[in-house]
This record gives sequence, C-alpha cells and structure tokens, in this order.
Amino acid sequence: MELQQMRYVVAVAELQSFTQAAERCRVVQSALSHQVARLERELGARLFERTSRRVRLTPAGAAFLPAARQCLDAAARAAVDAAAAVGEIRGRLAVGLIPTVAAIDIPRVLHDFRTQYSHVRISLRVGASDELTEQVREGALEVAFLGVPTTARPRGVNAYELARDRLVAVVSPDHALASEQSVSLRELSSETFVDLPARTAGRAQTDLAFSAAGLTRDVAFEVSSADLMAELVSNGLGIAMFASGYAPRLRGVATVEVVDAPTRAEYVIWNRGSSPAAAAFLDMLGLPAGFADPGAFERPL
Repeated sequence: MELQQMRYVVAVAELQSFTQAAERCRVVQSALSHQVARLERELGARLFERTSRRVRLTPAGAAFLPAARQCLDAAARAAVDAAAAVGEIRGRLAVGLIPTVAAIDIPRVLHDFRTQYSHVRISLRVGASDELTEQVREGALEVAFLGVPTTARPRGVNAYELARDRLVAVVSPDHALASEQSVSLRELSSETFVDLPARTAGRAQTDLAFSAAGLTRDVAFEVSSADLMAELVSNGLGIAMFASGYAPRLRGVATVEVVDAPTRAEYVIWNRGSSPAAAAFLDMLGLPAGFADPGAFERPL
C-alpha cells in the first residue's frame, strides 16, 4: 500500500470521477485506475462501484477513506515538521476572519508572511465569530480573527485580545442624522436597522447595548456581508453600526459618533496544536513572548 494510491482513492471519492481525479492528481486516467485496482486487489475488496453514469464508494471504500485521509495528513505533517527542524517553514495555513477586522491590516500581514515564507499555501475563510471559533476548536482553521462583545471571551481555544473599539452609526449621506456630530442610542432606537443575523457575536454587541439601555429597535434587514450592509444603508434602506476602525473603509455612507456606543473586542485565536506555519504567522503578528504556551491567553466565559 502506497501513499500515492491513497491520494488517488481520496481524489476519486471526493470528485466521484476517475477522469476528474486524474486531472487533479496530474496523471493519466489509465495509470490512476490501474493503481486503484492494484490497491483493491491487495485489500481483497472493491473500493468503488463503477457504472457508466457515476462512481461511488462501496461499504469497504467508505470504511477505508477516513484512515486513508489520516495517513495522508500524517505524512504531510511529517514532511512539514522535518522541514521546520532545519529552519524551513512550509505546508498549509488556514486562516479565518470576520469581514470587519480593523485591529490588524490582514493584506499587509499576509504580504509580509508570504515574502518570508513563500512555500506556505494559505487559505482564507470569512465568517461569523462563533462559527470561526468552532472551526478553530475542531482544527478546520488554525488561526482566526474575531470581533465579540467586551463581556465575552473565546472558549476552548488560545486567545489574545488585539484591541477594543467603539461602534459608530453609519447612515446614507442624505439621512437626517448625516449632519449630526453625535447621537445617542435612544435617538437611534426609532430608526430602521440593517444588521448581522440574530444570535451572532457581531450582532450581540449592539443588541446588548440597546437592551441595557432599556431600548428596542427594528432590525428590518439581516445580512451576513459587511459590504452588502453598507450598500443597503447607502440606498436608504436603514442604518447600521460598525466598529469605528472599520467604518472609514465603507463608501457611499456617512459616519456619526454614538455617545453611549457599545464596544467590541477583537481577538486572534488559534488551536492548541499549532503547525510551524501557524506559529510563524502568530509570531509575525507580534504577540507577546510565551504566546505558544497552550492556554497562556485562554479566557473562558
């Protein structure tokens, strides 16, 4: 049994096609099919059911696939660790972030990181803070940047607070509030809002502030994209609240200070088994000495 055979099996299982698997693996289809058939003979079981219309895993193939993936992951980690031992950082780095990160200039950091570690392949995933935290806990992401209410702390992960920021009101340029220097939550409570989906960390900071002030508000539009939120605001469909450090990036809107504004904390979080690439990335962020110590900055709710 060879690692290459496992790679072929995983590719066929994911793509449900020998032709597409061969293209992904950059090998002729006949060679890939031959190696899969050779592995099946060695195992004494068929891994795939092949018809003219589709390819699907047999029960034996479904049982084989998870262990095959684990073997490939272990082999990749072994190569990465060996390279790191002689000072070469390689492999993959999966980073998650909320769309309104303001404490860190993500493009600049990624530019600097790639300049120094050109062998690392980076994947970026944008999402809500609670989703990203879960993905870091599960190992699907290695590092993530969050924005949460200052009363909350990420759980089950290593976490370091990067900054705190007040929220500001964002309105269309022709809105009655656009010319105001500042407003209060009470003044805003009569407005129609565009906000993130309910029960997300990004939404919670505003909900909590209005609730603490004994106020209610009308959230008519729930949107998962910061850019789309800004577009709805610029077209007069409602107002929104963004971190003051992020608001200047928006176009076609006016910003108004909120005297009793809620605040949010931005965190970088990472999982307990950081790869050499993740450790190098965290180091580039300038985290304090000792950041790699598991649990050093973990702050449970």
